[in-house]
Amino acid sequence: MSGPIRLVPDEGGAERTMQLRTLPLKLRRPAPSAEPDPAEQLGLSDDPLDELAERLRDVCADAVHPYEIAAFLESDGLSDEQAALLYGRPDAFTVAEELFEKVERRYPGPSSEFANPWRADPWRCVVRGLVFALPGLGYLLGANLFATTRMRFGLPSGMLALSIATLVSWGFNQALAHRAYRWLSRLRRRDAAVCLAVGAPVGALLAAASAYVVGGPLGALWFAAGQSCYLAAATALLVLGREKFLLLALAPASVGAGVVLAVDVPELVRTVVLLASVVLAVGLAVRELLVAARGGERDGVELRLPIRQEVPHLLFGLACGALTLIAGLGETIHQAVRAAGPAVHAAAQGAHAVHEVRTTPTGPAMIALTLSLGLAEWLLFRYRAMAVAALRTSHTTGQFTRRTGGILLGCLFIYLTTVAALDAAATVLWPGAPSLGVPQLGAMLLLGGSLWLALLLNAFGFSWSTALICLAAATAESVGLLTGADPIVLQLIGCGAAALVLTATAGPALGRTTQHR
Repeated sequence: MSGPIRLVPDEGGAERTMQLRTLPLKLRRPAPSAEPDPAEQLGLSDDPLDELAERLRDVCADAVHPYEIAAFLESDGLSDEQAALLYGRPDAFTVAEELFEKVERRYPGPSSEFANPWRADPWRCVVRGLVFALPGLGYLLGANLFATTRMRFGLPSGMLALSIATLVSWGFNQALAHRAYRWLSRLRRRDAAVCLAVGAPVGALLAAASAYVVGGPLGALWFAAGQSCYLAAATALLVLGREKFLLLALAPASVGAGVVLAVDVPELVRTVVLLASVVLAVGLAVRELLVAARGGERDGVELRLPIRQEVPHLLFGLACGALTLIAGLGETIHQAVRAAGPAVHAAAQGAHAVHEVRTTPTGPAMIALTLSLGLAEWLLFRYRAMAVAALRTSHTTGQFTRRTGGILLGCLFIYLTTVAALDAAATVLWPGAPSLGVPQLGAMLLLGGSLWLALLLNAFGFSWSTALICLAAATAESVGLLTGADPIVLQLIGCGAAALVLTATAGPALGRTTQHR
């Protein structure tokens, strides 16, 4: 059915044949005249295939295989007999193969109609960066709940309980969020809501119980319980895509922290403001979970997700929490270990350690890292979008590997530069905070780079490798810190080794085309 379809004599009137119109008229092969003009024959090239190659240049240049050109020729009505008669080739496939060799490849660039699935809303990432950073203001409101004159395990009383609760929350909520996202990826929002409704309270209870086991002042334990409830509610809202609701819940704590910086606020007022933010977050999370659970119908096909796939994400959350806590409290722990000895001497040195922590540059550094998490998330989307574009435009696997490597280094450079700029701005705004020295800045950038690379590899499914690398770095730093080693040196070695191994893993692994399809 690919050649001309002849009609019954005298049925078509003056039009004796009908051709399939699959090619534009200007690209269609002109019908040969009954008696060729001898003058036109003199203008022919040595090979009649040259004229056909010129006419179908765009088709041949965009083709990725000779069969694609053969399909065009067949749709234009070129049979094997006509190929032999007009072009001196045995069949249409031979004509297509020679056209493919004659015309240089010119693959099209990314089409404007191409829908990139990895486009991210930059304003949404800004909001997520704020909701990651603003909870830090709660520590300013609750600072009076920790007895800085009493020491427990070398730390201000209550600080260790809060740190342990934070680690438990980060690890558990990381695994819980991953499991809920797995349900969402299967278009089961109701099952994701049920997963969050069951898992979030369990995580908050485990974190609060761990703080109670460690012990501390009653106010610090209540603060740890409130933080655990907030982190559980925040996990549910972030997974369900309700960042703005979480920003609304943080409004009381944000305003209250600003007032505390200006005037002295009674302890009761501070506690009420903290409770208002926690109650708002929990209430909004419960509301969204109920809406999501009631909104979708129960799927008739029963599906079970194995729980073992959440183990690497649990370990990754614990490792990230440990690395971040060492960066923030490393100097305090170092001073506490050095002050180990008689109780009186330890108390005196501990009070001195608390004073040192207040003047160290870790506060602005932690603010810079938390604020940069929104940009980190946007850069993850940006990397995947640019990698998909590179996959469409690269001609060889080597060219694709080089392009993705350049994209990876470019995104990492932008992220680290932004972290350094945010730290400089936070240092200026932080009252009495000294600027970061070169070793401290290097340790912070290595930590940020390691976490970003780990998140990128996690997004591509390398969960176990990233979890083990980060866990090894966190373990090494923790052991070194407890033996009295300098925290900055430990971070430079631990985070530096982790960043080096993660980069060496990401380069070849993400340079394969199969990872981006």
